[in-house]
Amino acid sequence: MARALDEVMTSLDTYLKIRDFGDYCPNGLQVANSGQVNRVCTAVTASLEAIEMAAERDADLLLVHHGYFWKGEPEILNGMKYERIKALLQHDIALAAYHLPLDAHPEVGNNAEVARLLEVPMSVCGGPNGLVATGELSQALSLSQLAERAEAIFGRVPLVIPGGDHAISRLAWCTGAAQDWIIEAKTMGADAYLSGEVSERTYYQARELGIHYLGCGHHATERFGIRALGEWLQQKHPGLSVAHLDSKNPI
Repeated sequence: MARALDEVMTSLDTYLKIRDFGDYCPNGLQVANSGQVNRVCTAVTASLEAIEMAAERDADLLLVHHGYFWKGEPEILNGMKYERIKALLQHDIALAAYHLPLDAHPEVGNNAEVARLLEVPMSVCGGPNGLVATGELSQALSLSQLAERAEAIFGRVPLVIPGGDHAISRLAWCTGAAQDWIIEAKTMGADAYLSGEVSERTYYQARELGIHYLGCGHHATERFGIRALGEWLQQKHPGLSVAHLDSKNPI
């Protein structure tokens, strides 16, 4: 059963508490459609590939983590941005994006989903907007054991930077491009820090701070939150059809 776009957006905006966050992009509706939602597709990023896949499924709404209109980017609609928005309008697909609110959400957020998959309960969240999560492992792991677990979950071999010879009893994590919060993770007492991306400086930070670092991929670590949000939306509005679109993005 179709739902009004405004009704669906109100449910999402309220559930994710978007007004609690200052962000680098607008959260919520970014491109409207003719006003109705029957089929929803979720994806990490609103790429042209995702839009075309959503169009093949006759979707009315594309729900993503990485949308458009980031601070500092050119405002003119040309080139790649024009082609993406043109495709949305041609197929009457609305676009909604949730960035930091989805990272931080305690139930369907990226960090919450990583905690569930790693089987590490979140105990304390720190850093900006509470985006650095920490938790105690039920049993201490070696760095190689944690890396093996991460590979099984994220589907890729993590980039591992040892910060010493110590075992891991307390883990900190934040998905995506959060490598620079390794300092915050150390301050929070973590033995290892897991995130998505890595910078040249991360190597020296890990070694000098004495904290292990695992870079598990930006896309790879953020596939789970948007899928969980789609599942929540289907439960909230049982008449909606919701499908998740994945990508072969290796980053």
